[in-house]
Amino acid sequence: MRGTYHEVWRRVAAAVPDRPAVVSSRATLTYRDLDRDAARLAGLLRERGVGAGDTVAIYSHNSVEYLTVVFAALTHGAAPVPLNFRYRANEVQPLLEMVSAAALVYPRSLAEVVAAVRDARPEMLLLEIDDGASGSAGRDSAAGGPALSGAVPYTALESAAEHRPDPLPADGDLLLCTGGTTGRPKAVVWSVAELFAGQQYATYGTLGLPLPGTLDQAVQIALDPATPRTVVLPLAPFMHGTALFNSMNVLLLGGTVVVLDSSRLDPDEAVRLARQEGVTRLIIAGDSVARPVLDAAERAHPAGLPALTSVISSGMRLSDESKARLHALGTVTVSDFLASTEGGPYAVAVSTGPQDLPAPLRLFPGAVVLDEHHAEIQDRPGAVGLLAFRGGLPTGYLGDPDRTAETFPVVGGRRHVVPGDWVQVLGDGEVELLGRGSAVVNSGGEKIYPAEVEEALMTHPDVTDAVVFGIPDERWGEAVTAVVAVVPGSSVTGADLAAHVGTRLAGYKKPRRVVLRDRLERSPTGKIDLRALRAEVANLPGRPA
Repeated sequence: MRGTYHEVWRRVAAAVPDRPAVVSSRATLTYRDLDRDAARLAGLLRERGVGAGDTVAIYSHNSVEYLTVVFAALTHGAAPVPLNFRYRANEVQPLLEMVSAAALVYPRSLAEVVAAVRDARPEMLLLEIDDGASGSAGRDSAAGGPALSGAVPYTALESAAEHRPDPLPADGDLLLCTGGTTGRPKAVVWSVAELFAGQQYATYGTLGLPLPGTLDQAVQIALDPATPRTVVLPLAPFMHGTALFNSMNVLLLGGTVVVLDSSRLDPDEAVRLARQEGVTRLIIAGDSVARPVLDAAERAHPAGLPALTSVISSGMRLSDESKARLHALGTVTVSDFLASTEGGPYAVAVSTGPQDLPAPLRLFPGAVVLDEHHAEIQDRPGAVGLLAFRGGLPTGYLGDPDRTAETFPVVGGRRHVVPGDWVQVLGDGEVELLGRGSAVVNSGGEKIYPAEVEEALMTHPDVTDAVVFGIPDERWGEAVTAVVAVVPGSSVTGADLAAHVGTRLAGYKKPRRVVLRDRLERSPTGKIDLRALRAEVANLPGRPA
């Protein structure tokens, strides 16, 4: 079934206006509030010259306002573009230029970064959310205005006229940003109608509900007292598809999204909110989120998380140890997904209790394994090939037809997405993940591309050579590791170099371990034996920082 999120959300709001839609420790929006604020914000965007087809960038941590902005943009026919709130100015600016951002929504705490990039797009509307941070990049926020002169306070929507297009846009775009093989970001363009259709199983099938055939049926499911009440707490950021799409799907069900309104994970506050709001589903990103939250939940024993029934993880490794601890909280189903910004999910490991561990990784409906000739081999045990998916897919990469054609090949008359993950076929729908062909480092659910970290290291005056890679880490999945050659007699330390990278790139890209050398052993063609170097560094004393 094709349709749009904003149409179902609006009709649910009309039917159950007082039902809580989005909740945080500082605010609660009912469905009436969410629909009204989205319509007002759509009106504000139109008043300020942002039109249908334009892009609205969201540079923010999770917040109540975040989902309102997504709703408003879709209602107006504009494309929401989540950005990584950990990015620095030199990472944000090219993204804004790439997507031709007509508006940028950001919290006051990130005003200094916005101040550094605003001149690149002087025509861009700045919409500032007061998240309690003091302003230092422009006018004094204590005076009641935004931290940046010329920015519009988010509260201006309260006096804006509601904009409710009739009919509502039947489609539109949503852009998700991802890194390239050299760390240069790309924007994946999703058709909203295609995303809506592709998420039907994730929305309804995973709860054992029938898939709706019409929008009327979708609304009826949301209003049916027999539909399980879903209260989701996304502890992964909305800038990642897993958290954003799952939250959007819960609103299709007439459920509630609980938001941890902070740029940092506060596990004790997360557990408090989960208990207070009766959270039934957690969205996490592997062990980096699971372990501190489990520690907090176990400290709350015996209360724990009594309403929790499901956990969805994607983006990095979720260990069997963490899964066992999640199951110990109660009757909890853990779904560990393998997905990508470009599409999927490709495979999922599902466990309903400790007896299911280790849970096998099974191909998701619509996923296949392809050999080098694009022949399907998922029915050949022992075969090695590339994961692919042929369900609901994005349009491709913004402004990059060559890369789009490479990543989204047409096989047997159908578009597939092939992100580059190699697997071995085990049989009966099961596969074993072997890894990605590129050198990407997956740490804490974030993808880090060595080339850009190496480039940042090489800007230090004492560095003569550098190589960056990942080594296994119990909590983070992989730890960013750098082996660096420095000038003879230099007093620079590994901590100095990690801090130097942190001034140029997002904090999660900083090396957690830096090994200093006089020189790197390169072949005559400039190659380094990364396999041997990884093994050598992994066996050195000490642990990553």
